[in-house]
Amino acid sequence: MKIIILGAGQVGGSLAEHLASEANDITVVDTDGERLRDLGDRLDIRTVQGRGSLPTVLRQAGADDADMLVAVTNSDETNMVACQVAHTLFHTPTKIARVREASYLTRADLFDNEAIPVDVLISPEQVVTNYIKRLIEHPGALQVIDFAESKAQLVAVKAYYGGPLVGQQLRQLREHMPNVETRVAAIFRRDRPILPQGDTVIEADDEVFFIAAKANIRAVMSEMRRLDENYKRIVIAGGGQIGERLAEAIESRYQVKIIEMNPARCRYLSDTLDSTVVLQGSASDRDLLLEENIADADIFLALTNDDEANIMSSLLAKRLGAKKVMTIINNPAYVDLIQGGDIDIAISPQLATIGTLLAHVRRGDIVSVHSLRRGAAEAIEAIAHGDAKSSKVIGKAIRDIGLPPGTTIGAIIRDEEVLIAHDDTVIQTGDHVILFLVDKKHIRDVEKLFHVGLSFF
Repeated sequence: MKIIILGAGQVGGSLAEHLASEANDITVVDTDGERLRDLGDRLDIRTVQGRGSLPTVLRQAGADDADMLVAVTNSDETNMVACQVAHTLFHTPTKIARVREASYLTRADLFDNEAIPVDVLISPEQVVTNYIKRLIEHPGALQVIDFAESKAQLVAVKAYYGGPLVGQQLRQLREHMPNVETRVAAIFRRDRPILPQGDTVIEADDEVFFIAAKANIRAVMSEMRRLDENYKRIVIAGGGQIGERLAEAIESRYQVKIIEMNPARCRYLSDTLDSTVVLQGSASDRDLLLEENIADADIFLALTNDDEANIMSSLLAKRLGAKKVMTIINNPAYVDLIQGGDIDIAISPQLATIGTLLAHVRRGDIVSVHSLRRGAAEAIEAIAHGDAKSSKVIGKAIRDIGLPPGTTIGAIIRDEEVLIAHDDTVIQTGDHVILFLVDKKHIRDVEKLFHVGLSFF
């Protein structure tokens, strides 16, 4: 595909990296020449310096025959105008825009071809808020991903000494839980992926990814580790967009406190939120944390824009007794360094956002794409269309589908039912198929499997 990316910041740069490695024709546009040179040196892409909303710059970037425009600059207005220009002058088929301002997003009729022609809206803050909310709802999980409108979930947990399954073969999961259908999709041991077989033995400290119907998730988690109790008391450091949205989403069910430096922002938050306690001060102020009984907090969330401040306040909160610590880290190089020590979960906004973007770039009917383990592997939800003649998967048992190396089918969602995949499961038209890839270079092959042949039309 020929794709123009506006904005060479963290999201734009990471997206260019993902897509360039999959043999797409990528052009990145930004006003910052240094950033573009850095990207151009590392990746096989074209770069154009200039303002991405200008018709001349878009034409120079190849908008005349581009398949897709992805506008992810830091300015909502630039992104929206660029989509308008691409639609009106260049008839670009797919236009994706990052829009952060909530007051734009609440107006549903604002974004269609008669008004502002944006095909896909992406709000990184909302994506990250939903991501954190799912982690809060599943105490003990490292990652929680929804498929098919939350009918099935993929959950990553760390297997602990003393968990019922540790030291056992995977096939014993069924004996332990005869009434629960689940499948282990991937295991990461000392950062290396293992494709699970029936005789694979789970070791302590393995990261285990399993899929099950939403209702069965807690039961399966209890096999891997002692279940954490539900969280009650939550402290949020940073009352920015993500902090505010998260507090708003969870304050009716949890006791929430926000620590925010800016006095004006504190006043705004205390007027806007219902039951959240707003404290003015620094989250790395030891006396403030002690005064607010940080040792009683079930979870401390560092959600400011400053990676160093997030890391330091998280380490301090953990030292002072917070039971669990989650931290937003914008620099992808830091994420792997800090997760799993004193900081329980490091959240990368780029990776969460890129999954949403990739779903629209993939060919075939790919509904969603999620990065697992900070981009080491992927989980994909694809819909099977056509019939036995036109499709490579419909009417076939899973054992007869030529899956690329390192790819497994974990589950099939058929109407309201979640079917855990077995060798003899036959795929039908309309099925949502959940696949796992431990090697991303085979993504194209997976897409081809779900392409419908011409005879279908």
